Amino acid sequence: MSEHDPTPVHRHAGPPGAAELLDALDPDQRQVAEHLEGALCVLAGAGTGKTRAITYRIAHGVAVGAYQPAQVLAVTFTARAAGEMRSRLSDLGVHGAQARTFHSAALRQLTYFWPTAIGGRRPDIEKYKGRLVGTAAHRLGLSTDRALIRDLSAEVEWAKVTMTLPEDYAEAAAAQRREGVGGLEPATVARVLTAYEEAKTERGVIDFEDVLLLMVGILLDREDVAAQVRGQYKHFVVDEYQDVSPLQQRLLDLWLGHRRQLCVVGDASQTIYSFAGATPEFLTGFASRYEGARVVRLSRDYRSTPEVVSLANRVLSRSRRGGGALALPAGAVELVAQRPSGPAVRFETYDDDVAEAAGAVEQVRRLMASGVPVSEIAVLYRTNAQSEVVEQALADAGIGYLVRGGERFFEREEVKRAMVLLRAAARTERANLSGDLGADTRMVLSREGWAPQPPAQRGAVRERWDSLNAVVELADQLAERRGADLDGLVGELTERAEAQNAPTVAGVTLSSLHAAKGLEWDAVLLIGAAEGLLPISLAEGPAAVEEERRLLYVGVTRAREHLIISCARARAPGGRASRRPSRFLDGIWPAAQGRGGPQRRGGATGTPKERARQAAADFEAEADPATLALFEVLRAWRAEVAARASRPAYTVFPDSTLRSIATVKPTVLPQLSLIRGVGAVKLQEYGAEVLRLVREHSEGA
Repeated sequence: MSEHDPTPVHRHAGPPGAAELLDALDPDQRQVAEHLEGALCVLAGAGTGKTRAITYRIAHGVAVGAYQPAQVLAVTFTARAAGEMRSRLSDLGVHGAQARTFHSAALRQLTYFWPTAIGGRRPDIEKYKGRLVGTAAHRLGLSTDRALIRDLSAEVEWAKVTMTLPEDYAEAAAAQRREGVGGLEPATVARVLTAYEEAKTERGVIDFEDVLLLMVGILLDREDVAAQVRGQYKHFVVDEYQDVSPLQQRLLDLWLGHRRQLCVVGDASQTIYSFAGATPEFLTGFASRYEGARVVRLSRDYRSTPEVVSLANRVLSRSRRGGGALALPAGAVELVAQRPSGPAVRFETYDDDVAEAAGAVEQVRRLMASGVPVSEIAVLYRTNAQSEVVEQALADAGIGYLVRGGERFFEREEVKRAMVLLRAAARTERANLSGDLGADTRMVLSREGWAPQPPAQRGAVRERWDSLNAVVELADQLAERRGADLDGLVGELTERAEAQNAPTVAGVTLSSLHAAKGLEWDAVLLIGAAEGLLPISLAEGPAAVEEERRLLYVGVTRAREHLIISCARARAPGGRASRRPSRFLDGIWPAAQGRGGPQRRGGATGTPKERARQAAADFEAEADPATLALFEVLRAWRAEVAARASRPAYTVFPDSTLRSIATVKPTVLPQLSLIRGVGAVKLQEYGAEVLRLVREHSEGA
C-alpha cells in the first residue's frame, strides 16, 4: 500500500476504536477524520491518502456514535472507486454505509420513487446513445458516419450534464469554444439535440443523464420525496469533487437541502474531464458557497519518490523552469515527498514510434530484471491509437500485457466459471474444505485449469491462467486482511463484479492517461511526450492546453518509484524528424536531447517543389495513423481511376487535395466541395466515390 499507515489496524480483533483509528493517521489526515460536523473541503494532492482519510473519517464518526452507517452516503465517480471504498469501510468494521456513483445512487432513488412520483414502471435505460443519435441525424438529413455519431453523442452528454437546453446551445457552445462539432454549425447541433430527445421519447426509454435530471425534477416538485431522501441520508462525502458537473452539483444540493453535513475531497490539478462537462469551480469555490467551511490540505505524498514528486510539482507549476517558488493553480497542492529517494527520472528520445516501442520493451525487461513485478509496470499514452505499436512489440518479445478498456475481467469466461465453482463449493463441499481460504481456492480452481506454475506459452492459455491466478491472489489478500472464508471470497467477487473492480492481473498495463487516473504502479513508462501529442494538436486555447498539462501531471503522479518519459522524433521509420519534446517539459528535458530537433517552418518559402516536399513531410509527421491510412486508400483509388482513363494521377486529384480529404474526412458533398482542388466537375465525377471510401475507412477504423 502506498498510503500512510504508521499504525496498522489489526483486522481480527474486532472493529478498531476511535483512538486507534486516529492514531493510524498523519496530522493532516487526522484533522479530516476529527471534523465530523459541518462543511469540510479537503484539497488532496496525488498520493496523499485521501481515500484513507475519508474512510477513516466515516469509521471514526461511527465509532464515536456521531454517525449511523445507514445515514452515510459516499459518492464517487467510478464503480471501481465505490467498490474500493466499500471494501475499506468493511475492513474497518463499518457495514451499511452507502458508497455509490452519482448515477447509481440516483438510479436507486428514481426506481424506488417512480411509481408514486410519476406512476407506472420506470422506463428502460438506453445504454448506447449512438443508436438514438443516429436516428436523429438521419431524420435531419445528416450523415450517420460512425465518427460523427460518436462526436454528436458526446455533445448530447455535455449539453445534458451542463443543463444546456437546445435553444441555448449555440450561445453556450460559443462560450465554451465547442463550435464546429463534427464540422456542423451550432444551430445544426442544436437541432440534433431536439431530434434526439424526440427519438428517445418515441422509443419510451431514458438515458443515463436522464436518471439525474429526472431525480432533480422529482426532488424539486415533491417535497415529500425530498424529505424522505434527506431523512435517509444525513452525512455526505463526495470524492473527486473537481470532476462534478453542474447537473451532479444540482442533485447534491437537493440531497442536502439546507444542511451543511458535507465533506468534499478533490484536487484541481487533476481536472482532466472538462470536455465532458466537469468543472473544478465547485471545488475552488467551496468555501464561498459554504460560509465558514473548513479547508484542510493533504500535501504529504506517500506514493512517489522525491524525484517523481519534484517533477510533478514542476510540471504543474506555471513557472516551469525551476528556481523560485512554485506558482500553482487555484485549488492545487504542492506535494511534499515522504518516501526515501529513488532512481532519477529518465528521459529518452527515439528516432520514430517503432523505435520508441522497442525502447519501451527494453525498459520493461530492465525493470523486470531488477525485481519489479510485471503487474507493477504501466505504459501510458495520450491517445488509444498509440498502443498498437507497443502491443506488437510486447507480443513479439513474449511479454504479457493487458489493455485498460479492453475485455472486462468479470466478462471473461474463465472468471465466470470460476465464480460458479467457488459458489458451489462454498454451499455443498464444506466437509471437504480446510478452512484455509488460499488453499481452498487453489483446490477449487485447479478444476478450472489453475496450476501453481504459469504455462510456458503466451496468448490465450496464459491469459486464462493469469485471470484465475488473480482470483487466487485476491483470496490470499482477503485471508490476511479479514480472515475470510470461501463465502467471503464469493461475496467479494460478486461485489467487485457489480463495481467492475477487477483484481490485479499479471502483465504490463497499457492505458491512456485518462483511463489511468486513480491508479498507480511501481514503474511508469510515459510515451509520446511530444508536441502534437501532449498537448494534443486539437487543444485550442489556453484552457484546453492547461488541461493537457494536468493530464501529463496525472501521468507523472501514477509512478511510485520508476518513471521513464520518452518521445519519438518522427512517426514512422524514415519519416521527417520534426517532433520535439512537449512544451510542458521546457527546462526539464535534458538539453542535449531537448528541443533542438527540426522545427516546423512558419512560412511558405522555397520553390514549389520544396514547398510540396515540406507539406508532405509535415503531414506525415503530424497526422494520426488513421488519417495516414486513409490517405493511402485514396491514393490507391486515384491510381486505379487514372489507369482506367490512361491519364496522369495528379489530374484526378493532386496529393495536396487527398491530404486535405484525409484530414477533414468529409461526410457529405457540401463539405467535400469546400476542400481546395475539388471543383464542381470533380465533385460530380468523383464525389460519391470519395465519400464512400471515407465512410468505409472510418467504419473499419
